[in-house]
Parts: sequence; structure tokens; C-alpha cells
Amino acid sequence: MGMEAPVNPTTTSAWGQLDELAEVFVPDLRGWFESEPNRAQQWTRRVGDLHVDLSKNLITSDVLERLLELAQQCNVGERRDAMLRGEHINVTEDRAVLHTALRRAPDDVLEVDGVNVVKDVRAELKKIYAFADKVRAGKWLGASGKPLTTIVNVGIGGSDLGPVMAYEALKPYVQDGIECRFISNIDPTDAGETTKDLDPETTLIIVASKTFTTLETITNAKVVRQWLLSGLRERGIIAEGGSAESAGAAGELSAGTVSEREAISRHFVAVSTALDKVEEFGIDPANAFGFWNWVGGRYSVDSAVGTSLVVAIGPERFEEFLTGMRTVDQHFATAKPEDNVPLLMGLLNVWYGNFLGADTHAVLPYSQYLHRFPAYLQQLTMESNGKSVRYDGARVDYDTGEIFWGEPGTNGQHAFYQLIHQGTRMVPSDFIAFANPTWNLRDECAGENGADMHELFLSNFFAQTQALAFGKTAEEVRAEGTPEEIVPARIFGGNRPTTSIMAPSLTPSVLGQLIALYEHITFVQGAIWGIDSFDQWGVELGKVLARGLMPAITGDEDVLASVDSSTRALIEYYRAYRRD
Repeated sequence: MGMEAPVNPTTTSAWGQLDELAEVFVPDLRGWFESEPNRAQQWTRRVGDLHVDLSKNLITSDVLERLLELAQQCNVGERRDAMLRGEHINVTEDRAVLHTALRRAPDDVLEVDGVNVVKDVRAELKKIYAFADKVRAGKWLGASGKPLTTIVNVGIGGSDLGPVMAYEALKPYVQDGIECRFISNIDPTDAGETTKDLDPETTLIIVASKTFTTLETITNAKVVRQWLLSGLRERGIIAEGGSAESAGAAGELSAGTVSEREAISRHFVAVSTALDKVEEFGIDPANAFGFWNWVGGRYSVDSAVGTSLVVAIGPERFEEFLTGMRTVDQHFATAKPEDNVPLLMGLLNVWYGNFLGADTHAVLPYSQYLHRFPAYLQQLTMESNGKSVRYDGARVDYDTGEIFWGEPGTNGQHAFYQLIHQGTRMVPSDFIAFANPTWNLRDECAGENGADMHELFLSNFFAQTQALAFGKTAEEVRAEGTPEEIVPARIFGGNRPTTSIMAPSLTPSVLGQLIALYEHITFVQGAIWGIDSFDQWGVELGKVLARGLMPAITGDEDVLASVDSSTRALIEYYRAYRRD
């Protein structure tokens, strides 16, 4: 727990100089591009396959110089190195922060607390890969002897957002005949809708919970277990009384009447380190895949939490995914500050949030496959940096975190882009696009050779960042013949900051690169603010209160009388209108 106290960033000389710059700062992207012919080249960086254009940000050389000094004065580099070495930088839980170890090269050695963690990681991956290969080959058989072709991942938070986002993003790489579904919400609608058209004979359930005590996950797992057992019993696959003897090892059993426990062992696997609770649930501990307390949930998609993804895309593609992450890790660890993409993007977020008054940050992927990416980033960024005390316990006296949000283009253009273009609030935005589509479709009715839909799509990507940067002046509006009375409504102020990220294609490696990029952006911001980006105590209070309220909801009048009047009235409304 002996971490050196964090620097209060507001006491640094760089912070004071940035404050002074911000007071007189007048953004002028039109003027900057006119006076700096090489601005695009000057502000474009490369990391792995990612082409990152920072030129349309509200950034000058003076601002960058001060931001890099701020990073130095807040010891960002030292804290990064401490994280990569496995020091216990998660001070409130006294833990190392080693999600980067999950994707280190197989022959690397990283000793943490006396253990080579890379060796442990590769050993667990070997188990997961062997399991995935068996399922993919149709050799992992259910209780009736049929291969399991639908995987239902039951988790919440990092045990859901990462796997579902990555599965959706990499659908072109999913093996034919395999489908993944995901249950997270404790709302019974989620489990009901997800399982209603599934065949229990061909369904494999992965229960992902490190402690195997997460209320939502275990409740959903029990509901899905009952669904599976009821379905198998109705078909005569489970023996009445459940006394049938096991016929062999799980996953290699022939068809026949089985016990409930045997059925569970064939249709359920766990991602957990609590093997006693896994076994108590009915899952064979041999079919449990573990990870470590130095892996935070929101950083865990590249651990055993990604087992559903490994089954879907296969071990070889998953290794490409890990390699992409490693590429960005190495860049973050070794690139010069002025070329270090995660460092620069994190510092830009600090500039906007702490000096230019931005409260939110939009992530706008021009790829339907990335439709869950903004939701994934919401947990990564806001659970990490939604803190109001530094890691030494002192309250901050400056803003931390920002609200992350977004939707895929072009859907967002017809929804919220109005505010980004002409609203009173500045919304820094990251635009993400790929040169090559998965589906090469054409609008055959448009012209002699038809219209390439991807080119139409990307024309919007290019146009939006151009319009946000440069806007449209009153003179330009008038020159179009616009009636004077509506000229003010047609003016676009411009100087709305954007970052453009492009890659050749959305591959497993590129997805890994994008995830690691935002992980390290998040780290940089937390390091500047001196907060612990790796705990999440803020999610606990509501859980504790929910458990305490259950008796009041189910009829305990004494507990009901003890709660505040608003909560009491809401519970009374529920009880009055709930139908049996």
C-alpha cells in the first residue's frame, strides 16, 4: 500500500500555464489549416494499423508542449511503468493492475509477487483453446449426444460488455453454425427473450463471475439452469429422480438418460476462480476457467471472460486479437511522448474537460459492427475515472472523468449530431472508420454502374469531421441565396474538435488495437488526476441497499416503515399494482 502520494495537478506549473492559455484561447481551425499547409501531416500519428488524425482538434504547439509538461510533472510515465511492472497501483484493493499481461508474448517472463504471471496466463489460455476447439469441432456433446452450437454467456458489467461488443464486432469471423447470445440484465425479460427460441439440447451456457456471487449473474444462471433442465426433462433426457450414473467425462458422453447434475456438467461451464461455489452450482470444476485479482472486470475481455469469443472465432483469431492489443501496449510503453497516441489522446481529453469546459465525449464508429463499442467504453472510462478522491484519499478540487456516449454513423447523424454541430455545448468526438467493408454492396439503381454503398457511407464520415471543423459562415450561407431572415439558423460555427481514426479493415487485431488504445487513454487521464482508475466502490452501495429492501418489497412491514417516504411510496405502488 506504500504508493507515493499523487501530485495534485493544479499545483503544477504546467497546469497554471494551461489555465492562462485557456483564458485567451481562440480556436481557429480554418486559420490554422490555411497557415499550416502541413497541419494534417504534423498532427497525424500511427499506432499499429491505426491511422490517427489529430489535426482537427483544438490544439496548437504551445498547448501540446504544456500538456506534455503536465504529464511529466504528474509522473504519468512513472505510473505507467509501475503498472506494467506489476506494482500494486490499485491501492484501495492492494492489487497489481496487469490486464496487459493477458496479451504478452508467450515466451515473456513477468514476475509479480513471486509468480511468472505470463506462464499462468498461457496455461489458462491453453485450457480455453482446447475447450473451444472441442466445441467448434462438434465433439463437446450435450446430454442427448448432440453437439452444442449456441453459446449463452451469462455475466454482467465487464463479463458481458466486452464479450458482446467483441462478438458483434467480429461477426464476419464467427464459425458457421455457431451463435453466441448474452444475458446480463436481471430484468427477467433478458433471460426470457434470449432463451425462448433456443433448443436446450444444443445450448452451452457460460457463467462468467469471478467470485460466483454476483447477484445478477448467479440469479440469471439459476433461471437458465432451470430452463435447461425443464426442457431436457420434458424430452425424457433427464432421468426421473436424477439418479442415473455418469457415463464418462463431460463433453465426451454418449446419448442416453442422464441425471440433472450430469446434464449441468455437459451444458454449463464457468469463468470463475471460486471453484467451491462453481461445484456447488453443479458445474464440474474441471470445466471452470479462471483469471486473477489483478484483472479488473472492465479490462477482462482478453482473459477467460472472452471464452465465448474464443469459441466463436477460434483460438487462432483470438491470438490475433491479443497481438493487436500487445502492439498498442508496446507503443504506449516505448513511444516518445510527442508520438505516443494514447498519451496524446488522453491529454487532449484533459485539455477539453479541465480547461475548455467539455463535460462529454462522443465515440462515433462508422461501422455497424462496432455498434456496442460506445457502451463498452462507457464502462471502461466512467467506471475507471468517475472518482472524486485521489488514491491517497484526498478529495479532488478539479473535474475528473467525462460522460462517454455515441452511436454508429450514419444513425447518429439523424439523431444527435444537430447538438454537436450547432448546440451550445462542445462535444469532442472520435470518428472511427475502415477503408474496406465486409459487405461489398452497391445501389444498382444509382447510375450506370451503381453506387458503392461503402463509399457513400464514408463520404459521410469525411464530411462530418470537415463540417464540424470548418463550419459555414454567414457570408457562405448568403452566397447560396438563403433568405436573410434564416441566415442565422444556417450558420455553422465550426471549431468543433474531432479525432479521426482509420484502419484498413475491422479485423481481430484491429479491434484489439482499438480496445487497448482506449484502455491507455483512460489510464493517462486517471494518472493526471491522481485517482485510482482500477477500483469501483461506487457500484457497491446500490447493491447493498437492494438486498436490504427485498424484505420490504415482499411484505415485511417493519422494514417498509424504516425506509424514506419516497422509497416507501414507490414500493407501496409496486405492491398495489403487481399481479400474481
